[in-house]
Amino acid sequence: MLRLIFLGPPGAGKGTQAATLAESWKIPHISTGDLLRQAVAEQNVLGKQASSFMDKGELVPDSLVIELIRERLNQLDCQQGWILDGFPRSISQAQTLEELLQSIQKTYDFVIYFQVETEALVQRMLGRGRQDDNEVTIRRRFEVYQEQTFPLIDFYRQQGCLKIVDGNAPVADVTKTLLELIALSKS
Repeated sequence: MLRLIFLGPPGAGKGTQAATLAESWKIPHISTGDLLRQAVAEQNVLGKQASSFMDKGELVPDSLVIELIRERLNQLDCQQGWILDGFPRSISQAQTLEELLQSIQKTYDFVIYFQVETEALVQRMLGRGRQDDNEVTIRRRFEVYQEQTFPLIDFYRQQGCLKIVDGNAPVADVTKTLLELIALSKS
């Protein structure tokens, strides 16, 4: 069983590594962005509520996101583990996640922080060629990350569950490091 939370700035490789580990461990890679898009596409109750915010360009409230995560973590394929990618993004979300996990009697093994230098990330993201990846937008995302998400590093460090991975390394090296961390934690 493996339950992980992935943290790191935009473009740090969280999604790539989560997909690789999820496939090798046969556990779900849970991305909050994907959950929101799926709920909206399905037009279920939570999806309709989320859509009302997203259509106006507003952030979906934490309470709604946490309900989507609760539903997802209670699904059968999550019984053997999961990787949370993109949540939590703030201290308040982390505290809410802790409460959620306690209420469904689950915990996580540890939190992995993908540490990457900002300039390397800017160049990496500019190289992806996505329409919304221009330098101004990318730098703004980093500012928001620094303000809201970076404090989570200390939050989880104080709890003794933070593992730091060098996200500047080649993808295969990062994967190898992750597998070594997991092996150590399971022994």
